Amino acid sequence: MITRRSFLERAAGAVLSGVSLTGTGPLAARYGREIERVGLQLYTLRNEMGKDFEGTLDKVSAIGYREVEFAGYFGRTPQQVKAALSHSGLSAPSSHVSLQAMRSDWNKTLESAGMIGHHYLVLAYLLPEERKSLDDYKKLAELMGKAGEDCRRAGLQFAYHNHDFEFQPLGGEVPYDLLLKETDPKLVKLELDLYWIAKAGQEPAKYFAMYPRRFELFHVKDMDNTPKKHFTEVGRGVIDFKRIFAQSKQSGVKHYFVEQDETPGSPFESVKVSYDYLKRMKF
Repeated sequence: MITRRSFLERAAGAVLSGVSLTGTGPLAARYGREIERVGLQLYTLRNEMGKDFEGTLDKVSAIGYREVEFAGYFGRTPQQVKAALSHSGLSAPSSHVSLQAMRSDWNKTLESAGMIGHHYLVLAYLLPEERKSLDDYKKLAELMGKAGEDCRRAGLQFAYHNHDFEFQPLGGEVPYDLLLKETDPKLVKLELDLYWIAKAGQEPAKYFAMYPRRFELFHVKDMDNTPKKHFTEVGRGVIDFKRIFAQSKQSGVKHYFVEQDETPGSPFESVKVSYDYLKRMKF
């Protein structure tokens, strides 16, 4: 029988031997893993970022978040963004980009990403006019492959972020499947939005099995238990995050970003609820 004393002795031994309780060693497997660095997609705080960029980052850090993902820099230069991150004690491994930026300001985007310290550039969204046909997705796959090559040369990694529309059959195929099949897994990783894939009626496990270790980023976003299936704070909805996170080795996930597109009150209160839930979670 494992007593409290024996557990503490084993834990101390694990620390001394360099094995983290939040890692993948034997203790982690037995007692459950944790997310070491909970991240936040700053789109959730877009209005607050527009009003007080530096102050908002400080508040995010005060909640406990240690990583952020940008969705625009609100007129700040790369140097100003880097300074604000340093002041708040945050890192920004990822940033969202648009298809327009990939087609027009790509070299500048790559340069800025390197200066700020990003590792990932993620195509965030396709406008309706950018996804009318299966041919549009085929052209997109080609463009993403080129973007992935550019990112690799710049010391970055390109990735794609889904919504639900990519899972709706088009021209006899599922666009999301086409994008994964038609792109090099080394050049194009996936940021899986767990809300949108659930809303599309798809199972993450299916894609982890088909494309292992390709889903290096998650958007951790919950769905409420109403007919509308709206956004809610992580842990207050119906998505089984523990089951999904338990497949982290197969998925390849490295970063977990909370996101809530709309909040019922203060977005700071919502992101704190989500943070607190994830910091308590073991999977």
